[in-house]
Amino acid sequence: MLKRYHHIVGGIFRFVDACVIALAWLGAYWIRFHIPLVEVTKGLPGFRKYSALSPLIIILWSAVFSSMKVYNSRRMLRRTHEVQLLLKAHCTAILAFISVTYLFSEYRYSRVVMIYFGALGALGIILFRLLLRNGLREFRLRGFNLRHVIGIGEGKALETLIRRIDRFPELGLRVQGVITHEKSNTPSVEGKLALGTFTEIHDIIQKFKPDQILIALPRDQYADLDRIFSLLKDETIDIQLIPDIHEYTTLGCEVEDFDGLPIVKINDSPLQGWGALAKRITDVIVSAIALVLLFPLFCLIAFAVRMSSKGPIFYQQERMGLDGRTFKILKFRSMDVNAESQTGAVWANRNDQRKTALGSFLRGTSLDELPQLWNVLKGEMSLVGPRPERPVFVQQFRREIPHYMLRHKVKAGITGWAQINGWRGNTSLDRRIECDLYYIRNWSYFLDIKILISTLWKGFINKNAY
Repeated sequence: MLKRYHHIVGGIFRFVDACVIALAWLGAYWIRFHIPLVEVTKGLPGFRKYSALSPLIIILWSAVFSSMKVYNSRRMLRRTHEVQLLLKAHCTAILAFISVTYLFSEYRYSRVVMIYFGALGALGIILFRLLLRNGLREFRLRGFNLRHVIGIGEGKALETLIRRIDRFPELGLRVQGVITHEKSNTPSVEGKLALGTFTEIHDIIQKFKPDQILIALPRDQYADLDRIFSLLKDETIDIQLIPDIHEYTTLGCEVEDFDGLPIVKINDSPLQGWGALAKRITDVIVSAIALVLLFPLFCLIAFAVRMSSKGPIFYQQERMGLDGRTFKILKFRSMDVNAESQTGAVWANRNDQRKTALGSFLRGTSLDELPQLWNVLKGEMSLVGPRPERPVFVQQFRREIPHYMLRHKVKAGITGWAQINGWRGNTSLDRRIECDLYYIRNWSYFLDIKILISTLWKGFINKNAY
């Protein structure tokens, strides 16, 4: 239902964005050198030097917008979210563009042009996007190019579907009514009148002549699917089936065609294909470079640990990672040897007496976590992801916290969305899980970059790091 809309409108948006961003670049050049609000001191550069970059700009912006899911059908239906996403994607593309032009070009382009370009591009993309959306909405609201649909069923699945259709009139869908079970006494569903029962399907279609039939049965009526499809087998109308599984889809779902057999993938990991490859390459490169650059610091900490207390320098502990597999996480030792021999596995707290004097400093600055770069290099962890937990606690939390195990759909990380938002240490597990699931649902390569950058200035030292 949304796929056709997405292909057509998404294609229009891609074309308009390309035109707008190219014009913004040329307009920035014209404003800078022909309406000099800021004095030009280094002469007038040739127009060709700037216009020659237009194809690169179009390709770069298209690639960044696609990778950040600007044209994703889920996101493009939300106005405020779309504007925020457009600004984030535009700023990311600007940074990439500046890097490309400064690193790989001998000619230095005007910084004022860059500033104008950033402002004009953001304003133009948002303005034209909203104009297109509002224009399309008005076009549909006036009754042009509408597709009339009839829903079959009742319950939460159909109610949710009707609300979504009514919420987005630009889709051009209008619900004429619903068809319910013979035993149902429901006069309407979300304000849409009940037009008849399953046995009257053929007569109702002949009378109302809808363009589409949307079947959204509650699970206790699934036995009637055969009867409904039998009654619809001679109709040429478009038929779409909406399974009543939305309460099970925490991370989302996707329908895959396997040699003609539809398979509904529930709560599948978004880290697949090129995205997963890019993430792994980044993990390997960054962790390897960091291990080399931080080697003197490693030696210093190792010496301090050895001199401050008896015992090994490093501490290994079993943690649970991707797909529930366990691995040995590596840390600088911050507690006394055999600290849990009397207490067993317990959560660390602010006044934990088991910590060494140096251990308090290492934990407060997160320096004890640095050896996990080796876990990243080995592929047991990632730079970014939900923090790994001990199996003994996992068994407890999976019973107490809904959807807890879904955080293991991606590799555990040294840092994550929860950590940069302050949810670390002995803080709310529910909020931490919310952050982890948000990260998985909204994963993108650029979200990882954002988390890594945020970690550098607010992720290491935290009041909850102990």
